[in-house]
Amino acid sequence: MTVSEILKAKGTGVKTVGLNVSAQVLARQMKDEQIGAMIVTDDGGSIMGIISERDLAYGLASLGSGLAGTAVADLMTKAVTTCAPQDTVVDVARVMTRERVRHLPVMDGLRLVGIITIGDVLKHRLDEMQLEASVLRDYAIARR
Repeated sequence: MTVSEILKAKGTGVKTVGLNVSAQVLARQMKDEQIGAMIVTDDGGSIMGIISERDLAYGLASLGSGLAGTAVADLMTKAVTTCAPQDTVVDVARVMTRERVRHLPVMDGLRLVGIITIGDVLKHRLDEMQLEASVLRDYAIARR
């Protein structure tokens, strides 16, 4: 299974946030959207970073009550790990584990085409494993 197959099932929508948005506004948007991360973009649409619940938690630990007014640009992760539509779910799982990230923007060349999460990867890996188990079970029954 590939990343493009995951995106076909879940959709290609990506929530973005501007560099100068405050942490409080960001947190409200993430709560309203029920998401754990957003892609940080400049006005031109380029990926400038990614901001997640982890970044907010680290900001709270560092800034305390000053977090609410802090700009996303000061909290975001600037080195963004990405994947491509043709990457396999197994490869993406390895990258997420190695990089210790739970969200990967999907890039087709220089174009952002989606985002996948560790939840997406786990769901599709479990589906694959259940299918494999069913095939093996059917094969074992047919051999009797």
